[in-house]
Amino acid sequence: MQETLILDVAPRGAASSAKKARLRHGPGAFVFLFAVGLLVGAAWLIGQWGGYEPGSAIGYNLGLAGGVMMLVLFLYPLRKHLRFMHHLGPAKYWFAMHMAMGVLGPLFILAHSRFKVGSINAGVALTCMVLVAGSGIIGRFIYIKIHHGLYGHRTTLEELRAISGLNSQEVRSRLSFAPAVESALSAFEVHALNTQGNPLLRAWNFVTLPARAYLVFLRSVRELRHLYAKQARARNWEPTKTQRRLMAAKQLVRAYLRGVQNVAHFSTYERLFSLWHVLHVPLVYMLVLSAIAHVVAVHMY
Repeated sequence: MQETLILDVAPRGAASSAKKARLRHGPGAFVFLFAVGLLVGAAWLIGQWGGYEPGSAIGYNLGLAGGVMMLVLFLYPLRKHLRFMHHLGPAKYWFAMHMAMGVLGPLFILAHSRFKVGSINAGVALTCMVLVAGSGIIGRFIYIKIHHGLYGHRTTLEELRAISGLNSQEVRSRLSFAPAVESALSAFEVHALNTQGNPLLRAWNFVTLPARAYLVFLRSVRELRHLYAKQARARNWEPTKTQRRLMAAKQLVRAYLRGVQNVAHFSTYERLFSLWHVLHVPLVYMLVLSAIAHVVAVHMY
């Protein structure tokens, strides 16, 4: 039986599921932030070298375009809450528009202001806009942690456990020839999924979990390398054969540890998303009021 387990250790379920979980999130955070940074840089260059003032025709139209885009943002929450709008196309397209306007609108307004504050009401409006835009970017990253991609439906904890291969003992059964590795994986899972303790301790576990997973992976690889070397000598395996089986076992352990981390982080991201929503909505109201005050002040004075 031990021979069979050693020969058949390829991570069929866990690895493929982990791959699907990674792919569903789409472009990474670095790519998104890099693109936003480029757009902010472009807005700054336009403001510095565009040859206009905020009150000129060009500057006014840039501000008007940005303001309209910010108003378009509200179509998505209206689409969600007003029944008569539910049949106006899939929600994912409305959300895509919401995200696009949430980036482009502030960029147009930044170009309009030339990154300068000319009055108190303009400063308040600009500060509120930056806070809302920054909050939206943060919310985007939390959102995709608990949904199927950027436009998918909300994931459940049980669904995530199934995706990560934690609803069965398949991974551990195929590592039964390495009891030390199984024990390390079990101990890591118990620690990672423990929701007890004070908030500070849970926050510390959340931050340090990837490092702990890496240490468990290193110890597991060391044990697997020892076991496979021993089997190779006993059964006269070719070096390539030994290396191939070792790589398969390493991939299995890596996929399992990643799945445990995904499940452990899920509840935390759910709480963060609820807290984010509570903070984001008042910021939006502040932005609306400050923007109205700014527009009225500009046209009256």
